[in-house]
Amino acid sequence: MNHQIEERLAHLTRMVEDLSDVVARQDTEIARLTQRVALLLERAAETEQEASGGVIIGSERPPHY
Repeated sequence: MNHQIEERLAHLTRMVEDLSDVVARQDTEIARLTQRVALLLERAAETEQEASGGVIIGSERPPHY
């Protein structure tokens, strides 16, 4: 009985370590993607501002709409 518990504990310990590795990789990937989205939003805002010649605030529509 004791051997089964030790075997099960070893298996669960390994599973927790594997899941921890997955979470760490996902955290890194989420941080990288968050930076890329922020950069893309900034570039899109700059492009929109250059195209309109004015400052865009939020989802404000130009006066000619």
